[in-house]
Amino acid sequence: MKITFVMASGFSLVGGDRVIAVYAERLKKRGHDVFVVSRPRRPPSLRQQVRSLLRGSGWISVAQRQPSHFDNIDVPCQVIDRYRPITEQDLPDADVVVATWWETAEWVAKLSPSKGAKAYLIQHHETHDYLPTERVEGTYLLPMHKITVAKWLADLVCTQYGDRHVSLVPNSVDIEQFDAPPRGKQPIPTVGVVYSPAYWKGCDISLKAFSLAAQKIPHLRLIAFGNQAPSQNLPLPPSTEYTHQPPQNTLKDLYAQCDAWLFSSRSEGFGLPILEAMACRTPVIGTPAGAAPELLSDGAGVLVKPEDPEDMARAIEQVCKLSEREWQAMSEAAYAKARSYTWDDATERFEVALHTAIERWQRGDLSSSDRSRIVSI
Repeated sequence: MKITFVMASGFSLVGGDRVIAVYAERLKKRGHDVFVVSRPRRPPSLRQQVRSLLRGSGWISVAQRQPSHFDNIDVPCQVIDRYRPITEQDLPDADVVVATWWETAEWVAKLSPSKGAKAYLIQHHETHDYLPTERVEGTYLLPMHKITVAKWLADLVCTQYGDRHVSLVPNSVDIEQFDAPPRGKQPIPTVGVVYSPAYWKGCDISLKAFSLAAQKIPHLRLIAFGNQAPSQNLPLPPSTEYTHQPPQNTLKDLYAQCDAWLFSSRSEGFGLPILEAMACRTPVIGTPAGAAPELLSDGAGVLVKPEDPEDMARAIEQVCKLSEREWQAMSEAAYAKARSYTWDDATERFEVALHTAIERWQRGDLSSSDRSRIVSI
């Protein structure tokens, strides 16, 4: 197949980009002709520049080239000339073209048949308050074959948008990048978190839970990493061991230093850090966002109430008070669960989903009202 992925905001180290890069590279290795195209990052507005100057931070320089998951893959990746919609002229003819974000779905919907059957990779329900909700929701009604990364998204597309012919392809974890040998509990009780000031990521919940648990667990240690420097609006506890933009090959070491990893998202498409931590034999304490309800089953972690730092603090205490044997059993359960999700399996399912998109397009049923089932492949 000739496959085109259309992206919206350059190439970066965010989890959603990791997923696209993995599929692009693995599909290329399977013999497909793959091309990835994106518009550049959005330049700062004049207001943002003025505010930055008034704060004494200087003029915001936008480096279009930044570290990304696409840096070392053998797939042609192109950024168009400026921040604008991607059009026919930017894309090669293909068998299938994949939208990866709500704006790209609008662009892909307008493409001619020569650009391929239209698929829509849905990694989140992007109805955030900073986005135009009606336009976002409209993209889920477009006549494209939907591919979702988590069961809750497949269910949502069915129930809220009336499309019952959805390919469910759960995300996975690179078990070569994320791995750790068997171990016992840490000498000093330790928990970790991915730091993000984005409200929907819920980092404030994890930090509050840590502070509460630290009142009952002597010397409780916090490890954190993130792509942004800590913000004054969301300060880290003074003793936090924070790593800013850690190299990808060091993430497993950060995960493996912890007795538990905290996942407190208010809203999440999937939640890749859950699988990454579990693959490093670290149990996860998580809110029921994204794929957490499925991933934290079978004793692989602890599911806590949403918006409830007190409940998360109690779970931290619970995990830290486990006996060595009990903790190792939970660690092994987390590891086994993560190993059951492989990118080889996911790529095969994704490949089948793309063939389904082509077949539906050729039959002319993508605009049909006969949407009868979720395809879990």
